[in-house]
Amino acid sequence: MLTLKSVNVEIQNSTILRDISLTVAPGELVCLVGRNGAGKTTTFRSIMGYAKPKSGSIEWKGEPVVGMKTHQIARRGIAFSPEESEVFGDLTVAENIALPTDTIQTGRSAQDRINLAYQIFPKLERYRERSGTHLSGGERKMLSIARAVAMDPQLLLLDEPFEGLSPAVIPTISEGIASIRKLGRAVLMAESNGYHIPDYADKVYVIERGEIVFGGTVAEARANEMVSRIIGA
Repeated sequence: MLTLKSVNVEIQNSTILRDISLTVAPGELVCLVGRNGAGKTTTFRSIMGYAKPKSGSIEWKGEPVVGMKTHQIARRGIAFSPEESEVFGDLTVAENIALPTDTIQTGRSAQDRINLAYQIFPKLERYRERSGTHLSGGERKMLSIARAVAMDPQLLLLDEPFEGLSPAVIPTISEGIASIRKLGRAVLMAESNGYHIPDYADKVYVIERGEIVFGGTVAEARANEMVSRIIGA
């Protein structure tokens, strides 16, 4: 479904990604784990067309996407929930969720897509009329992911979904991600803390200084001494 092969990215003459290769198959939850600054967000930005690789290939369902505009990639079925959430503070929860149903058309009705978003995070139903500026960090994260779900994507990119959240909120976010996977949607999730890797993840890639240094199952990652030193798994 998603394939990165030997992707190299330079920003301001500095090499950020070095020969990044990874795959995400339909319905998989794949975790890209590494320290802050390791290259996780740049990998996501490259997939979404914000950063253009110097070399290598990125294919979505067999089609090259390097050189496409971000909105073109999104319309092909990839949604992105950034680390900073980036919800619209002057819009209500309901308006934030409904927004992508106006901008991206799919085979599913707008109302079905909105209902699906609330199904993932039912708590947001209570805050439908609350503006984005009056949400907690955890609620903004839920809204960011729910808005991505309303795009009706086949793949969601979740950048640090647990970063900076209260421990009390993390189980709710984790349950929402599990629900997305149960719907058959693929998820590529970036995380800096190995303890936040869900047990139900299909694959784990560890990135260090812009390079993939490990790829394997959750059990293999937790048993690997090098991985433990890098991410504390």
